[in-house]
Amino acid sequence: MTVRALGLEEPLEAEELRPRIGVWRRLLRRKLAVVCIVVILAIYLAGLLAPWAAPYGFSEVDFDNIFAGPSLEHPFGTDRLGRDMLSRVMWAAQTTVIVSLAAIFTGGLFVGVTLGMLAGYAGGRTDNVIMRVADTFFALPDILLLLIITSTVRPRVNDLFDKFEGWPVVGDWVQQGAPDYFLVFGALSLFGWVGIARVIRSQVLALRESDYVLAARAAGASRRRIIFRHLLPNVSPIIIVALTLSLGSIAGAEVVLTWIGIGIQPPHPSFGAMIFDGSGLTNLRAHPNLLLIPAAVIAVLLYAFNLLGDVLNDIFSPRRR
Repeated sequence: MTVRALGLEEPLEAEELRPRIGVWRRLLRRKLAVVCIVVILAIYLAGLLAPWAAPYGFSEVDFDNIFAGPSLEHPFGTDRLGRDMLSRVMWAAQTTVIVSLAAIFTGGLFVGVTLGMLAGYAGGRTDNVIMRVADTFFALPDILLLLIITSTVRPRVNDLFDKFEGWPVVGDWVQQGAPDYFLVFGALSLFGWVGIARVIRSQVLALRESDYVLAARAAGASRRRIIFRHLLPNVSPIIIVALTLSLGSIAGAEVVLTWIGIGIQPPHPSFGAMIFDGSGLTNLRAHPNLLLIPAAVIAVLLYAFNLLGDVLNDIFSPRRR
């Protein structure tokens, strides 16, 4: 006699957790994935804990100790103003964390997944409208438009945030560069949803005619229940892989925008600004740490995201298990 015949079957929640536990087990067995996760968490935690863990402030200068080499007091040395490079790297990691997570949750996760699932399941005119809008955004030169958007909208965003400068908590955010963060991740979100929406739509188109979806529809399930209860769990592996790769690409885009001067503005540090300040043949010969340290950190972060995305793709793909 089976356990189910005795009426002792496990709750539905326990049965639903089994695939997720299996995914985590397969992920932890991959040494490369574990190393990538540790690297990403280390950089992200350094950024999140920068206000408390950084040994110096990001704008704390020491003109008596400019261009200092690595030492116990300054493990990464100092820059042309005597600012501690280790502290500035940690604060720059905070910039990357804020911009990348905000852009991925607003543009990729919310807009991209929602529009992709709606276009794939509804089809017809809804699908055509959403995909034509996506094609329009995909065809536009994103870097040029980002330049235009940030240069024209920045004064208005600054004026808007200036109204909250005297507030207890929001005022501190304004002084720490909240207008720049809002502008950069908003611009990145404007173009970051297209790729995820296309991938989700193609998968939903294949799943909406499957037997379990047809059975749910015949049983009278609402469109909302079919999308979030039946379709979303089956496309979640693709969402995880796409978001992992998008985090790396958004972090790289933020560095590029700041490097060309339209991203996070001084005095708050970012990897793009640090790479720009340390670039040049003279600086590279005399003080290579000013360029190599921020470039190495962001390169390791992007490489870890790409490797983790490849491993997750292998784990979620049934043909590669």
